[in-house]
Amino acid sequence: MKKTIVIIVIIILIVLGAAGGWIYLNKPNSSSKTTPATNNPVPIELSYVDKSLAGMSLSQKVAGLLILHELGTNATTLQKYLKKYQLGGLIFMGDNIPPTLGQLSSLTEKLQIDPQLPYLFAIDEEGGVVARLATDNFPAPADLKSEPVTATEIAFRSRSVMLKNVGMNLNFGIVADVTSDPNSFIYQRVFGGDPTAVSERVAAAVTGANGLTLSTLKHFPGHGETEADSHTSIPTTDVSFARWQQHDEPSFVAGIKAGAQVVMFGQLTYSKVDSLPATLSTKWHDILKQDGFTGISITDDMIMLQQSGNPKYTDPIANSVAALKAGNTMLLFVLSHDSTVSDINPSTLINGIVTAVKKGKLSQAIIDSDIRQVLTLRYSLPTTLTKN
Repeated sequence: MKKTIVIIVIIILIVLGAAGGWIYLNKPNSSSKTTPATNNPVPIELSYVDKSLAGMSLSQKVAGLLILHELGTNATTLQKYLKKYQLGGLIFMGDNIPPTLGQLSSLTEKLQIDPQLPYLFAIDEEGGVVARLATDNFPAPADLKSEPVTATEIAFRSRSVMLKNVGMNLNFGIVADVTSDPNSFIYQRVFGGDPTAVSERVAAAVTGANGLTLSTLKHFPGHGETEADSHTSIPTTDVSFARWQQHDEPSFVAGIKAGAQVVMFGQLTYSKVDSLPATLSTKWHDILKQDGFTGISITDDMIMLQQSGNPKYTDPIANSVAALKAGNTMLLFVLSHDSTVSDINPSTLINGIVTAVKKGKLSQAIIDSDIRQVLTLRYSLPTTLTKN
């Protein structure tokens, strides 16, 4: 009898143990909730970018690396321009700015076709002598160089709030050049001539803009070492690389560490580093990467090379190919559509770069890498620029 009871107890314990194990193995837990993410290591945004890339022709990829300019404030005209050329974005110059901020906001809203993949709407809003918006009464770098560093952060936060509210997401607005030379064409646009003080204010400007607009540091590697104007020539300086590291590099590094997403390359030459203009220089792009920058690099207006008077740079397609090979992610052309200026038709530009790829003058791997980076940035904008 006792033996029978023992056997029954053992059987009951075995049954209870099995049931408990089954419940434990099948109960909901935190790991089961994360299974979909674990099984899909590719971030959601990259999945969307991959899908976009899969449907793009080479011409569309090249066009996506361009920020161009079209005249006027007519929404229909600008919509047709964007759709026809399928650009990465537009730069808004003075002729693109309606009388009121409300009208500008309405214009940019009409132009953003795909809310998941916004165009880059760029503007030069430094404040002071370079301001496209008449309502920008916030202090400019020339005013801020003698103010506490916090004043710079406040000014650029206010400026970026204004830009965000009118639909601008990319500001070519943070001048990192350093000079105390009143004869320099950049003098009125800088935070000063002391590398340390300028670095602090550049970092503060980026901090103020973060979450509101994409910040651009310009004009790498720095116009402060020459007096010449890059709008009419290719300024050249023979200062040493060591001098550049002490005087001009710190402000760019400070801006990069503060989170700047874009760096604009200047159309100028440091002859002791490279005989080529920085925009076309692989050496300068490598130096920028060594400084820790992994974001989007964009040229200053490529038309400036054509207008420099240097016969080496009369061909905009050759200039564009060289700029992309050097390491620029995007090309900026401020087309005036004026017959007296050496503009280039967008179709001619796009087709010319495509032809260069097909002829082996420019690697398609470069185009593919650049357009992936641009699309990833564009796709991130709705969540990146959310700060009030």
